[in-house]
Amino acid sequence: MVNPLVCVKRVVDSSSEVVLTEDGQGVDGRFAGFTTSAHEECAVELAVRIAADQGGGATVVTLGDADAVEQLRSALAVGCTAATHVLADAQAFGPADVARELAVVVRDHEAAGTPHELVLLGNDAADSGDHQVGIRLAHELGWPVVNGVSTVSVADGVVTASGAGPVGHETYRVPLPAVVTVLEGGVEPRYPTVPGRMKAKKAPVEERQPAAEPAGPSRVRLVLPPPSPSTVEVLGEGAAAAPAVVDLFERLGVLAR
Repeated sequence: MVNPLVCVKRVVDSSSEVVLTEDGQGVDGRFAGFTTSAHEECAVELAVRIAADQGGGATVVTLGDADAVEQLRSALAVGCTAATHVLADAQAFGPADVARELAVVVRDHEAAGTPHELVLLGNDAADSGDHQVGIRLAHELGWPVVNGVSTVSVADGVVTASGAGPVGHETYRVPLPAVVTVLEGGVEPRYPTVPGRMKAKKAPVEERQPAAEPAGPSRVRLVLPPPSPSTVEVLGEGAAAAPAVVDLFERLGVLAR
């Protein structure tokens, strides 16, 4: 039996314009809404599949303010069977702080009789771009870690993780317990059913306080990249523009004389 732990984060929906907070320490989501990153949605899907295949249950965990329970219930609605909420200001917690808190959750759950031999995370944070939590968590626990894979399976106490590498497809096999960070694209996250949503609304969520004061992200500030340059060429007006349009289509290879 394997009971995977999958970690999610409440982040601003990046499908709309990204706006930074006035202090440059985070992304302002007041006008965009919040969601879970695509990487983490795939990690949740993998956790649910592995739990079902191994006869266990998938637990979802997040560190964030009270509103982050929305992301926990979204994971419960698609098959996670338990949820843990570390109530804290996520902006005040750097990657090392988050990794420490996740390690405490792993150890406490094991002491309570629910060991998590596999921890799945998104490959990177969708809001700040950090790629550190998975590696730091593995270091805290003393476990092997595989980063940036798209598919994960477990059999006979071994994790098989595959994904695209610098020179082709790569597959890693590591013994449990292990930490794996997931990139989107390897699996299709399922949509929650109406019964799943109703059940998730009533499901209990373990709430806990951080085990230690955060050291902070040590971030100077976030900066938006400059907008991509664009140019507009007016080809003409009405019928007089037709020759210029034909010439343009020929340059693009749409037409051939």
